[in-house]
Amino acid sequence: MDAKLIVDEVRLTPILISDPPLLNVQGVHQPYTPRLVVEVITRGGVSGLGETYGDGVYLDLARPLAEVLPGRSVTDVNALFELAEATDPGRVSGSVSGSDSGSGSGDEAALDAGVDAGGLRGVRTADKLRLSVVSAFETACLDALGKTLGLPVHALLGGKVRDSVEFSAYLFYRWATHPAGGPVDDWGAALDPAGIVAQARRFDRAYGFRSFKLKGGVFAPEQEIAAIRALAEEFPGRPLRLDPNGAWSVQTSLSVARELKGVLEYLEDPASGTDAMAEIAAGTEIPLATNMCVTTFEEVPEAFAKGAVRIVLCDHHYWGGLGRTRELAALCRTYGVGLSMHSNTHLGISLAAMTQVAATLPELHHACDTHYPWQTEDVVTTRPVFRDGRLTVSDAPGLGVELDREALAALHRRWLDDDGTLRNRDDAAAMRAANPEWTQGTW
Repeated sequence: MDAKLIVDEVRLTPILISDPPLLNVQGVHQPYTPRLVVEVITRGGVSGLGETYGDGVYLDLARPLAEVLPGRSVTDVNALFELAEATDPGRVSGSVSGSDSGSGSGDEAALDAGVDAGGLRGVRTADKLRLSVVSAFETACLDALGKTLGLPVHALLGGKVRDSVEFSAYLFYRWATHPAGGPVDDWGAALDPAGIVAQARRFDRAYGFRSFKLKGGVFAPEQEIAAIRALAEEFPGRPLRLDPNGAWSVQTSLSVARELKGVLEYLEDPASGTDAMAEIAAGTEIPLATNMCVTTFEEVPEAFAKGAVRIVLCDHHYWGGLGRTRELAALCRTYGVGLSMHSNTHLGISLAAMTQVAATLPELHHACDTHYPWQTEDVVTTRPVFRDGRLTVSDAPGLGVELDREALAALHRRWLDDDGTLRNRDDAAAMRAANPEWTQGTW
């Protein structure tokens, strides 16, 4: 075994990054969102980077995994899954342990009954939590391996099939500012069709995005239909997507589909659950996409057999890494299901990983989602630049990004200074802090 590839140290740095007041079915983004930066340092002195969710439950899983990784090779990424399960404090002690990270406690059954409050990807389970942690460790190992060998990560995944990756503008209903204070930007409010169109114009002008996705489930369906129609009028022929994150009933979903027939590229998660999605799919010609009812390999057979979805949004953060993203892509190709890419609040490390794996997927025929233009802070030395809505695939060793340690330290200090209220993302709590009378809408 090459000594240069042996893991010598693993560093975990939880941070809080600024986030705009973006609205969704579960509430509003907090002023600051937790992320976790993973560094895998080899005996050869190479540092590999990964990034994932930074809430306390993820830290509780990452810490014991980080302790057992030294002495292993960065090539041994398949072992990460068993290591993560073996070191999971919930498996070892029978509960998900609390810590100074701000996580709560409870057994795996309790977790399985909960809804993911930050990722909007359906039910949150102990297995999904582990996979999200593994994803960051796997990415960091591949980054370190690529840097050591002088190869880009896409070469380690079999080689790129495209030189650039297309991304879609991610449109949100939003407030102008956070009511209780926090980061301020110059985007202004977007609470009606005119505001959404103005937002899309700016994305088009600044980044050249050719397609647009609206995060729905915020207002009555009629208002969101009007916004999509306004976008279609402003940008004729451009692909448009609408994602209410499962907020609608089957009847409402079919009604919206009728209204937007011939307008939408796809309708994403209009209702919750495979059965509801299958019923909607049988009643509309608009392709249904998901990142909520198909989020694990165990969910694939039923959803595909029932014809519940025609497009799956992959996301290496919760499928378990870049390698498993490619496995998902192969399944979709086999069953004739389309492939797109999901996004959640993320920084440049994740964007680099998303771009590297997207470059290797021949069947990726839809522009990828990305929140990145909304993020004004980063921990990489050079921000990626979108041109004509695309990112050039880096051929530099590893992910092609380097860590800005000064920025990382500043964002970690913010995490340390927090009283614990922001260390776990909770869009509903943030909304109720601004409006105690708010309740999640259903239509």
